[in-house]
Amino acid sequence: MNAADDRRGRGRPRGFEEDEVLDRAIRVFWEHGYEGASMSDLTAAMGINKPSLYAVFGSKEELFRRAVVRYRDTYVAYAPATLDEPTAYGVVERYLRAAVNALTGGDHPPGCLSIQGGLSCAPGNSGVSEFLAEFRAVFEDALAKRLARAEREGDLVAGTDTAALARFVVTLGQGLAVHAAAGAGCEGLQASVDVALRAVASYSSTSSYSS
Repeated sequence: MNAADDRRGRGRPRGFEEDEVLDRAIRVFWEHGYEGASMSDLTAAMGINKPSLYAVFGSKEELFRRAVVRYRDTYVAYAPATLDEPTAYGVVERYLRAAVNALTGGDHPPGCLSIQGGLSCAPGNSGVSEFLAEFRAVFEDALAKRLARAEREGDLVAGTDTAALARFVVTLGQGLAVHAAAGAGCEGLQASVDVALRAVASYSSTSSYSS
């Protein structure tokens, strides 16, 4: 056990369940953003005191980073699976449809933690914005690689700029998140997906779009 693990062990409250308290922290960061989430908000929601929070998680920023990883593995676990669709069009459609459903689900705040968590941060917290940008870039890179494979296999029109297409899809997903956070409903956002899929279909060698 290293020193950090030892500190976490000593500071862990009786009955402490890390995933459970991280889930509570996720909701606070989701609703208020990184900077808007106060330590009192976090400790009250998590059911631990401030010394325990620092002993287990090290700092507010480290707590946020671990909450985002937990968010990735739970709320957006659907995203990597969309890459398994047999066609590029299927990948994009499944991703966008699933994203809208997740963004507007009624069991959590609307929108996306990775967007709302750090849309605006003071210079002193630039590391948070950079971390979230890197977090979002992971899926975009994976999608670009999947689309590049589709282009090589003849599933997309030869010469398709697959990096730009991936950026378009992910940018749309992020925009949907902003609108969901502002109160847009599932039906309206799915209608926007319909429009985007017409554009994606124009690059597909196999898809016949139908709304």
